[in-house]
Amino acid sequence: MKKILVALDSGDTCQRVFDQASEIAQAVQAKVNLLSVLNLDSDAGFAFSPYAGRDWQAYAEKYQSVETASVKLLEGFADRAKAAGLDTEYTYEPGSPGSVICKLAKAWGADLVIVGSHGRKGFSEMLLGSVSNYVVHHAPCSVMVIHGPTTQ
Repeated sequence: MKKILVALDSGDTCQRVFDQASEIAQAVQAKVNLLSVLNLDSDAGFAFSPYAGRDWQAYAEKYQSVETASVKLLEGFADRAKAAGLDTEYTYEPGSPGSVICKLAKAWGADLVIVGSHGRKGFSEMLLGSVSNYVVHHAPCSVMVIHGPTTQ
């Protein structure tokens, strides 16, 4: 195992995902790519509809705020990983999280993808989807899912 792609978000599993990825990467001396995906619809707080007549200025401001926070999160984790002696880079990309994770895993040649699971069940999972489930079924390599607390 030489390359580990670590998908991070601002959710409740983020720290656990990073900690597990760091531990594994140190043990096998793997290169790490920390990834944050900005999902325009859910992260910016707007459901996309070209006909919704939403306030585009408010959307742009919210998008910029979320983007800045995501990059800051990545930089902080990258600094910590580098301080621990890990060969680390980070990637920030907008899009649909599951497909972006799988696309980067393939393009970067990842041997392992580590993602978090928010523990959604039932209607919540059906409504919001499951990034970890998508990645498990579409990634070009092995996937490790770090579970968070279960929510209904």
